[in-house]
Parts: sequence; structure tokens; C-alpha cells
Amino acid sequence: MDNKNAIGLFDSGIGGTSIWQAIHQLMPNENTIYLADSKNAPYGQKSKDEIIALSIKNTEYLLEKNCKIIVVACNTATTNAIKELRNKYDVPFIGIEPAIKPAANNSKTQTIGILATKGTLSSELFNKAVELYQDTQIVEQVGHGLVELIENGRINSKEMTELLHSYLNPMIEANIDYLVLGCSHYPYLIPQIKEILPENISIIDSGEAVARQTQKVLSDTIGLNTTGNAINLFYTNANPKVMSDILENKYEVIQKEF
Repeated sequence: MDNKNAIGLFDSGIGGTSIWQAIHQLMPNENTIYLADSKNAPYGQKSKDEIIALSIKNTEYLLEKNCKIIVVACNTATTNAIKELRNKYDVPFIGIEPAIKPAANNSKTQTIGILATKGTLSSELFNKAVELYQDTQIVEQVGHGLVELIENGRINSKEMTELLHSYLNPMIEANIDYLVLGCSHYPYLIPQIKEILPENISIIDSGEAVARQTQKVLSDTIGLNTTGNAINLFYTNANPKVMSDILENKYEVIQKEF
């Protein structure tokens, strides 16, 4: 496979662009293709079988575009489907999981919070990760409604502020000192979350770690593309305006059925 082939990314919507930004920042010469399956967002409310089927559909679209590696830029799809994807296809896959390890290892109160979708929190992969940290109290919260508001361009709405307060206040009362964002959509809420959380609570998302792992796997296998101007393509099967706004209108977003 040509090392100039694109890095493929998919998510249940626009949230995985937070992962794309970390990858693009670390490897600016790499060509990328991003797939936003916003029509089917959020994945977190779907069954495991539905999530696997959607992940296969997205993967096959990216493979048709000759992607050299696929980043599953969605916590729910990773925790429910990445095992099946790796068994089915030869291309390397990079997943994204809630960053429990750094939070648990660094927590001084031995209490951390995790804000994620129902699909992630109920997954076998997530629960296996939690079992490794028996000495840490993990306060889990399903972020009902957050992805839908982000997908509808309502990040700074009154409803968003009210939901975040209702989800975060019990965590503050439980004395967490780390908040793990377990959905690739949620980094776009960090400015609002910071306004709610006390300064002693650190926020962790997985973007930089995923970018570094992608770089490492490419270096060890197909090779990095270090020359030329990167071509970055963005596809969505819903309204392209919301993704254009998230990307600050720097890139064309193509509306397409897939």
C-alpha cells in the first residue's frame, strides 16, 4: 500500500473532528478522509449489532477510497465494534477509548468522573477497563442529549448548559479530581465544562493519545507521508453546515449518502 494514501476516520457525526484535528496537527502532511455518519447519530443509543453494522458500512466506504489506516474516531463504535472490524479487515485500525488509566493513576481523591454515551458505558471493553481500577471510585454519567445538541449546532444553547450542570454537579459533590470525556463529541464542550468545574478538576480527552498511536502504527507499518500538501476531505450524510462551522469554514464539507 502507498504511504501517500489517506488516513480514514469515521464517527457517528461531527465529534470525531476533534480527533482529526489532533491527527492533522501532529502529521500535517498526511492526507485524510473523514466520514460523519450524522444521519445515524448518536450511536450510543443503538444496539451492539446496529453499531457493528454501521461501523462495517463506514469502514467499507473508506476502504473503497484506498485508506491506509482507519481511525474509529468514536468511543461507542470502538468499544462495541473494533474487535469485529480487526477480525474482518487487514487494514490497521486505531480505536478511541475513555482515558481511565491516566485519570485513575493520577487521582489524589481516588475518585474520577466519566461522561460518556450509554453505548460506551455498557460495553464489555469499557467494563473490562474499569475492573483494573478497583481502588478508584468511578462516577459514571450517561450524557443523554449532548450529542444531539452538538449535531444540531446548539453547543452554546441554554439546554446544553442545563444538561451539563445536571451531569457535572453530582460529580463535583462526589469529590472527583479528574473528568474523563468518553465521547469524541465532548471536547467541543470543554469551554462550557470549565465554567462549571472547580479549577482543581482536570479534564482528560483522548485526542492527542489517539494521534500519537496513529503516528506510531503508521511508522511501524506502511510509513508516514512527510511530503507535499495534504488533501483533507470531509463527508457527511446530513446537513454539512454544522460540520463546516465546527471546522471554522476552513474546509469544504461534502454532503453524500453512504
